[in-house]
Amino acid sequence: QVQLVESGGGSVQAGDSLRLSCAASGRTFSWYAMGWFRQAPGKEREFVAAISWNGDRTLYADSVKGRFTISRDNTKNTVSLLMNSLKPEDTAVYYCGNARHSYAQSDPAEYEYWGQGTQVTVSS
Repeated sequence: QVQLVESGGGSVQAGDSLRLSCAASGRTFSWYAMGWFRQAPGKEREFVAAISWNGDRTLYADSVKGRFTISRDNTKNTVSLLMNSLKPEDTAVYYCGNARHSYAQSDPAEYEYWGQGTQVTVSS
């Protein structure tokens, strides 16, 4: 069983930065793609960013492209999301996901395991 534990959320002002981290355990981390998704109140979970098994390919939602950066450290079994220039519309619970495959993907149905989420609140 895979366990994913997110950390790094918090309350910030618009324009600030936050770095989310996700620590994984339970199966060979470096074999699988990882992703970040978010869910705001009353909305469906939406894709934010994804990274392939070795980090050579990344995907971003248009809404965060140029502001967010996903990275991974396979020696530490962690994936991170650096969020710059945060906006109030980035407010949501952020979840990391462990994919079924090695390639980066944006479809949440292709993710097998999820963390418990971490709250990010951006005020104007």
